[in-house]
Amino acid sequence: MTEPDPGSSSTEPDPGSSSTERFTVLQARRIALAAQGFTRSRPVGPVTSTHLRRTVRRLGFFQIDSVNVLQRAHYMPLYSRMGPYDLAVFHAACGGQANAPAKRSSRAMFEYWAHVATFVDVELWPAMQHRMISRHGIWGGPEQIGRSHPQLVERVLAEVRERGPVTAREIDAEPDRERPHWGWNWSQTKQALEHLFHAGIVTSARRNAAFEREYDLPERVIPAAILQRPALADDEAHRALVEHAARAHGIGTEPCFRDYFRTAPEPTQRAVAELVEAGVLVRAEIAGWERPAYRHRDAVVPRAVRARALLSPFDPLVFERTRTEKLFDFRYRIEIYVPAADRVYGYYVLPFLLGDRLVARVDLKADRAGRRLIVHGAWAEEHAPDDTAEQLADELTVMAQWLDLDRVSPPIRGDLAAGLTSVLARR
Repeated sequence: MTEPDPGSSSTEPDPGSSSTERFTVLQARRIALAAQGFTRSRPVGPVTSTHLRRTVRRLGFFQIDSVNVLQRAHYMPLYSRMGPYDLAVFHAACGGQANAPAKRSSRAMFEYWAHVATFVDVELWPAMQHRMISRHGIWGGPEQIGRSHPQLVERVLAEVRERGPVTAREIDAEPDRERPHWGWNWSQTKQALEHLFHAGIVTSARRNAAFEREYDLPERVIPAAILQRPALADDEAHRALVEHAARAHGIGTEPCFRDYFRTAPEPTQRAVAELVEAGVLVRAEIAGWERPAYRHRDAVVPRAVRARALLSPFDPLVFERTRTEKLFDFRYRIEIYVPAADRVYGYYVLPFLLGDRLVARVDLKADRAGRRLIVHGAWAEEHAPDDTAEQLADELTVMAQWLDLDRVSPPIRGDLAAGLTSVLARR
C-alpha cells in the first residue's frame, strides 16, 4: 500500500453501496500523487541505493533523454522525490561507469524500450521479454538489417561476445577491419547492435562519458537470479505491465495505463478486464471525466499532500499531457522543437509542484561555465498560492546546489518574474 507522509493522514476510499467508486478531481489528484511517491518525506540523510530501488520499483522506469541543457531527464525523477543525491548512486544501479563498473548483482535497472527508451526496473526483465521475443515495436534500419544482412548481425554479435562491453564506434574503429569484406559502415554497425538490443540478445552494460551505449551479453549484465526467471507469456506480461501501470498511477483510465508502458489497445483492454475480475482494479468514476476509471486496490486517498518539487518534462507524473491537464488543470507542452520565436514559455520548462497542485512553470538552463542556474522565465498559475515565489526560490536554490552551481540568476520573463527576482535578491 502507498505509504503516506508521516505528517499527513490518509483514508481508504469508501465505495458505499455501489460497485463503482466515485471521486472528485481533487481526490484523484491526491491518489495519483501518493502513488507516485509525493506524499513521502525526502530523506534527512544521503539518498542511498535503497531509496533509488524503492523509487524505481514504484515508477517502473526512468525515461532517458540526452538533452543536457539543465540535467538529463533520467536523473530527475529520483531528485524530484528524494532531493539532491550523488549521481554515483544512479550509475551504480545501471552498471556503473567504464572506469568503475558496478557489480552485476547490484544492478537495479536495465535499458530497454518500456515507455520509450528507459532505464527499467530490473525486476521487469521477464515481463519485457515478450517484446524481445516477438520483436514488437522494432522499426526502420534495425528491423531491415535483420532481414537483409543476417550474417552481418551474427558478426556483430560475435564482436560483442568477444569484446563486450563495447560501443558501436569501438567496433567500427577496429584498425584492421576490411570494410569491403564486412560490407558495413558505422550506421550499419549501430543498426545491427540495435537489432540485437531490441531482441534482448545483447543489452546495455552501461553508458559511457559520451552517453553511448556499451553493449554486452545479458548473462554478463542482468543479475543471475533475474535472468533465471522464465519469460512471461504475452497475456501474463500484459497483466503484469498494466497492473504495474495502474499501481504507479493510483487511479486512471485504460488509455492512461496503456500509455505507461506503451502496450497495445486490445491486450491492455483484456488485461484491465481480467484485473477488475481479480479485484486488483476497482471500477471508478472521476467527476468531469468522460472515460471510466479504475483505482488500484492498494491506492489510498491522502487527506493532504505537502509536496514541493520541480518536475522534468518526462516525469511519469506529467508525461501523458491529457492526463496532466485533466488532473491538474495544467496545460503543458514541451517546446524544444518549436522555433524560438513561436515558443510560449521557453525551451526547457519544468512544472513546479507545490502541495497537491502544479502552481507554476520555469524555463531553466544550467550555465556550467558561469556556475549559475539561469531562470529564463517564470509563470504562475491562476490558483498559485501567495507564497509561490518564496517556495520556488527555495527549490531553485536546492537544485542549484545539486547541480554544483553557485547561484540562481533571476528571470526577466513571465508574470512570476518580479516576485521571484525580489525573493532571490534578499538571499
